[in-house]
Amino acid sequence: MNVLTVDYTASDAPQRFVESLHKTGFGVLTNHPIAKEKVEAIYESWYQFFMSDAKDDFLFDPKKQDGYFPPSVSEIAKGHSIKDIKEYFHVYPWGKMPEHLKVQILEYYDLANQLAQELLGWVEKHTPADVAQHYSQSLPSMIKDSSGTLLRILHYPPMTGEEEPGAIRAAAHGDINLLTILPAANEPGLQVIANDGSWVDVPCDFGNIIINIGDMLQEASRGYFPSTIHRVINPTGGRSDKSRISLPLFLHPNNEVVLSEKYTAGSYLDERLRELGVK
Repeated sequence: MNVLTVDYTASDAPQRFVESLHKTGFGVLTNHPIAKEKVEAIYESWYQFFMSDAKDDFLFDPKKQDGYFPPSVSEIAKGHSIKDIKEYFHVYPWGKMPEHLKVQILEYYDLANQLAQELLGWVEKHTPADVAQHYSQSLPSMIKDSSGTLLRILHYPPMTGEEEPGAIRAAAHGDINLLTILPAANEPGLQVIANDGSWVDVPCDFGNIIINIGDMLQEASRGYFPSTIHRVINPTGGRSDKSRISLPLFLHPNNEVVLSEKYTAGSYLDERLRELGVK
């Protein structure tokens, strides 16, 4: 499997990027519009937040799904029975969040959304006509004024040696949404499954952005764009005492958007959240 690393500024970037998404479910962009210094500052400030007791003042709302999710309620990936080793915070512009981090994180939310909307346009433009005819509406219009796009700040804690047997930072899973926009994390560990069942490291040079297909786009494209299974493995050796911070933006359509004969975006999301045990 070859996940392409594409220069965002290159004239053939849209075509090569979408080709990588079609063949692997993943693509990596360099020279994109989001400065790595902004990402680095967010990693540092939210690491400090996760290290503080203040996080407990923002416990998640089971109905709205905003706020802080402690390790005790961490996700159980579909098809698995053991919780992931992580804690995380869900950011929506309308949701609760620490006041001193609000400006910084919402600025990033807007920047990442702008990039995501552009990339969704690339995907539509380079979708074959026989596939695109199944889209119920244009891909960019699916997310117009959406209140469901989620920015998740993830903290994977250092290994203690007392983890539940078989538990890893993020068990093998597919994402729920249309596209996921992910700045390379401060520590490695992200892997994608190849056609032969082997696991391949995703290029994660700091400053790059990793994009992957979610289940909703796979559903809408009748499988042309694969929601490839991926995971985050536990660190070993000298890296095992390091925290890992990750910042995925999950691009969600409006609930009423029709994905297929079987699902609207809202019904699909509700089904998956129940499978994950967080609703």
